[in-house]
Amino acid sequence: MKYPIGIQTFKKIRKDNFIYVDKTELIYKLAHESQYLFLSRPRRFGKSLLLSTLESYFKGEKELFKGLAIEKLETEWIQRPVLHFDMSTAKHKSVSELGEELGIKLSEYEKLYGKEEEEKLPNQRLAGLIKRAYQQTGQQVVVLIDEYDAPLLDVAYNQEVFEELRYTMRNFYSPLKACDPYLHFVFLTGITKFSQLSIFSELNNIRNVSMLPKYAAICGITEDELKTVFAEDIEEMAANLSISTESVFKELKHNYDGYHFSEISPDIYNPFSLLNAFADRKVDAYWFASGTPTYLIEMLNKFNVSPEEIDNQEATADYFDAPMHTMTSIMPLLYQSGYITIKDYEPITGLYTLSIPNNEVRIGLMKNLLNNYVKQPQIASTTVAKLYTKLLKDDLDEFFNLLKTFLGTVPYTENTQYEGHYQSLFYVIFSLLGQYVDIEIRTPQGRVDMVLRTATRLYLIEFKIDASSEKALQQIDLKQYPERFALAGLPITKVGVNFSSKTKNIESWEITNK
Repeated sequence: MKYPIGIQTFKKIRKDNFIYVDKTELIYKLAHESQYLFLSRPRRFGKSLLLSTLESYFKGEKELFKGLAIEKLETEWIQRPVLHFDMSTAKHKSVSELGEELGIKLSEYEKLYGKEEEEKLPNQRLAGLIKRAYQQTGQQVVVLIDEYDAPLLDVAYNQEVFEELRYTMRNFYSPLKACDPYLHFVFLTGITKFSQLSIFSELNNIRNVSMLPKYAAICGITEDELKTVFAEDIEEMAANLSISTESVFKELKHNYDGYHFSEISPDIYNPFSLLNAFADRKVDAYWFASGTPTYLIEMLNKFNVSPEEIDNQEATADYFDAPMHTMTSIMPLLYQSGYITIKDYEPITGLYTLSIPNNEVRIGLMKNLLNNYVKQPQIASTTVAKLYTKLLKDDLDEFFNLLKTFLGTVPYTENTQYEGHYQSLFYVIFSLLGQYVDIEIRTPQGRVDMVLRTATRLYLIEFKIDASSEKALQQIDLKQYPERFALAGLPITKVGVNFSSKTKNIESWEITNK
């Protein structure tokens, strides 16, 4: 198999015989959905390839679609003029630099369709291009805009710069409504849903298909596609790792699956990570390693979001799918960027449950968030690996001895006076161990500070500050917390941990098996 890693051009993939997961039936439906469409998906999820495929389709390049589903659906193959703009090259630009970048993009098509002398501004030039392309070809024009929000993402909370760049982009996009008679299809992709009033003040009829169930799988790889298209790859990976194909499938699912973009959606795998895993014949962290947006970590800190608050959140769609620049919480950014996804939906209340999609994202997030707690994050990886071996052996005394040494790197901050600081730190560390962890679990008698579940044991953990580990352990017994988990089917270990506000570290711990 030839894997199109980093290749986003449909023509190149088809002509050079790279593997292609056939999405053309959905693409055909999308092309006939409406005149103006918008689709939001996380980065590295195939949006650029989708637009490139649409470009080839609207240009009537029938030979590229031989053997694909659309070959039986399309009968006319009309050749239309296509204006395709990739805005990802317009990141980190000042207003003047953005204007120059737009000018370069326009000039490429002006070589083909010409330019009038009076057309000076980007919006004038775009309008002129659309009209001339229509007049010269006799066909209505297709406009494809990839990563339309890229110039604005990194400055979304620098209000002054954001407003300047937003005005430039709004001005550039303004002809899309004025030129309506000359347009056949307009399609925009991006990560965030900037409201139509922000950039498309005149173009108020864009249909957002991001959460429509019928297009849930238009980007990414479904479980059915994984099992059919990549069946041989799974076998080869199993042979390379000397494990069963079933074990490979479980690893791929655990690390790369879990995305849902509507209330009714198949399981969607991250395509970038999956292709890299098959190319390397191993499971690794590819998506997160390909670039963690600096604005994400900055916004987590800005909104003062603790790590445990990211997972298992309930919200209505208008809350987590809100325009990023007007959001009052971090949830829209996390959802639209792919760090949380839909896990459940209750039709009666209209509530969605949002959670971290898979292990790759969870580990990547926690590694970045660990920087908020330790002075020397570079030692985290080796320490976490050692902690993991201690936990697997159920050697909690050595576990806490090692952890106490590790916590010597915790910075001195005001937050260390509160139990919540240590709850968050433990949540990050246990998450990095790849174990199920949750905090403030309700019981009939109160709340357990932390519950950690491994494959063989359940740990109930209570924290105290400047008290005693014995007192923490007594609280577990006093409030009968173990009764709440009697049906879990796992042996229970009770752990009381006391922290010192003076040393900012673990002072003592007590461990009792139920």
